[in-house]
Amino acid sequence: MPLARPLFALAFLGALLLAAACGGSKDDPGTVILATTTSTYDSGLLDEIVPRFEARTGITVKVIAVGTGAALRMAGEGNADAVLVHAPEAEAPYIASGDLVSGRLVMTNDFVIVGPPDDPAAAAAAPDLPAALAAIASGGRFVSRGDDSGTHKKELALWAVAGLDPASLSREETGQGMGATLTIASERGAYTLTDRATYLALRDVLDLAVLVEGDAGLLNVYRIHVVNPDKHDDVAAEQAEAFAAFLLEPETQARIGRFRAEEFGRSLFTPAAQSPVGGG
Repeated sequence: MPLARPLFALAFLGALLLAAACGGSKDDPGTVILATTTSTYDSGLLDEIVPRFEARTGITVKVIAVGTGAALRMAGEGNADAVLVHAPEAEAPYIASGDLVSGRLVMTNDFVIVGPPDDPAAAAAAPDLPAALAAIASGGRFVSRGDDSGTHKKELALWAVAGLDPASLSREETGQGMGATLTIASERGAYTLTDRATYLALRDVLDLAVLVEGDAGLLNVYRIHVVNPDKHDDVAAEQAEAFAAFLLEPETQARIGRFRAEEFGRSLFTPAAQSPVGGG
């Protein structure tokens, strides 16, 4: 189950590395260190999935919930056994270098732009996503994660597509995860980019509304990768492969597809087989 929020991840890392023995045994099936984006944690999805895997296999999953950039750096340093992340362009160099192997699509959801319900920048009335961003740039405040996460990378890419320089905007960087950034945006009466799942999980305590959604550029793709044991010593590759395979099992995929759907009237995540992108 999730061990710690990003703020505490480094404090636990040394202990986790000691706990993650290379191989398992009949008496000790082993441990997987999973570095993952905060959205899989803040939404509660891992609380639903991980205990079922642990109960079936006896393998312990230690979750480090950080931004995608930090998760990938952990993989590149051999400090994780698997990563579940959502920034394909950032993942690509680690795949090319051989640090990550066996990448598989797990699920998708979407990013949305949320902001004050009265929408002072009139972003919701804009004809397309670049125009909405331009409206926010000229008439609103924006709160960014600023933490090299997948969401932060997506935000910067969207500003670039819109032809806007983030440095010229009324924009604050929190350096924190999605849940904390949503809270700050709510307190500031500002706009922010978020994955839909985390927003829905927290919306009852936020004074924010979904204002921009549905653009193809807002698709959010989650993949699981195993850290290459041929390149990094002491990686628990067998256990990591078992966890990756578990995520793709039909029963787990079905559970992902209905996760909190009754509560919110829609799925928070779309399983790989139903996602509008190919696997791999």
